[in-house]
Amino acid sequence: MTPAPRPKVITRHRDGQISAYLTDPAAFGTLEPAAVFRARAGDEIVESAVHPDLERVVYTTLNGVVCLTRSGDLAWASAFEPSSNVLHGHRPGCVLSLDGRTLWVYRPDAMAGRGEDQWVVYDTDSGAVLARRDLETVGHGAGHHVHPVDGSIYLDVGEGQDGAVILRGSAGADGEVKFVAYPWWDRCLIGLAPGGGQFMTVDHGQRDAAFHRHPSGEVLFTLSVEAFGYDPEEAFVEWCGGYLTPDTAVVTLGGEGEEEDEWFRFHLVDVSAGTVVGEIAVETTNPYELEPLGDGSWLTDGPDGHPVRWSRTPHPAS
Repeated sequence: MTPAPRPKVITRHRDGQISAYLTDPAAFGTLEPAAVFRARAGDEIVESAVHPDLERVVYTTLNGVVCLTRSGDLAWASAFEPSSNVLHGHRPGCVLSLDGRTLWVYRPDAMAGRGEDQWVVYDTDSGAVLARRDLETVGHGAGHHVHPVDGSIYLDVGEGQDGAVILRGSAGADGEVKFVAYPWWDRCLIGLAPGGGQFMTVDHGQRDAAFHRHPSGEVLFTLSVEAFGYDPEEAFVEWCGGYLTPDTAVVTLGGEGEEEDEWFRFHLVDVSAGTVVGEIAVETTNPYELEPLGDGSWLTDGPDGHPVRWSRTPHPAS
C-alpha cells in the first residue's frame, strides 16, 4: 500500500522575504503563507527550505548558507571560502532531509572559481558538517529530490551544454553518509514517484522520457517524442513534469509553430503500463510553472506571487 504523501512545505522568496506554504490536504486555490521569514540584510537568496515545524529557515546565497529562527535570530551560518565575486553562472542549492535533521547543500564551486564542486551535509541544529563529497562536475546549479520513503537524497547537477549528472546520497544506520553516482551524463532527473519505487528522467537532448527503478536506476520503459504523436523534428520533451499520482506521470512536450510561436502540452502517462493515456489542460505561462505534488494536485504561480493549488477533482478554495 502506497503511503499517503506528507504535507509539503513550499517556499517562495521575494524582496528578502521567504514565505512558507503548507500543502494541507484541504488547502486548494491560492495558498496563504503559514510562516514568513526575513533574510539578513544584504543577503541575496538563491534557494530556501523551511523546517517542517516552521520554526527555522535555511537559505543559500552565492557565498554561503544561513539558518535563521522564526524570530529572525541567527542559528548558524557557513561561508563558502574563499568568497567569490562571480555573480552569474552558479546557483548553490539546498534541501532538508525527510526528518528535517540534515541539510544537503550543492556548491557549484567550479563555476564560482573556488575549485571542485561539492555536495555537503550539515546538521540542521548546529550547522556542523557531517559529510562532504567532492564532485567531478562543473555545474551551474542542481535540483535536489528527497525520496518519500527511505529519505535518500537525489541530486541532479546541470552542466549546461555538457549534460547532467545524477547522484544519490543516503545515511546508514550508523549515520555514515554514502554517495552513489549514476552512470549517465545525458539524463536530467525530473521527479521521484510518491510511492518511492521509481523515478523519471528526460534525455538531455530532449528526445525522450524514461522511467527508472529506485534505487538501481534500471530503465523500466522509455517514451520517445514519437510515442506522444509528434515529429521529433518539430517537437521535444521539456525538462519538467513529474508524478501527478503514484500511477500517473506528467510528461511535457513542446515545440515551435509555423509563425515561430512556442507551444507546450502536458501529457499523462500510466507508469504501471508504460503508455500515454491523454493530456491535462493547465493554465500556465510557461511549461516549468507546473509543479505536480504526487497526490493528484499541482501548483502554479499566482499573479500576486503566492502559489495556487489545483486538482482535477473540484475542491473549494482555501
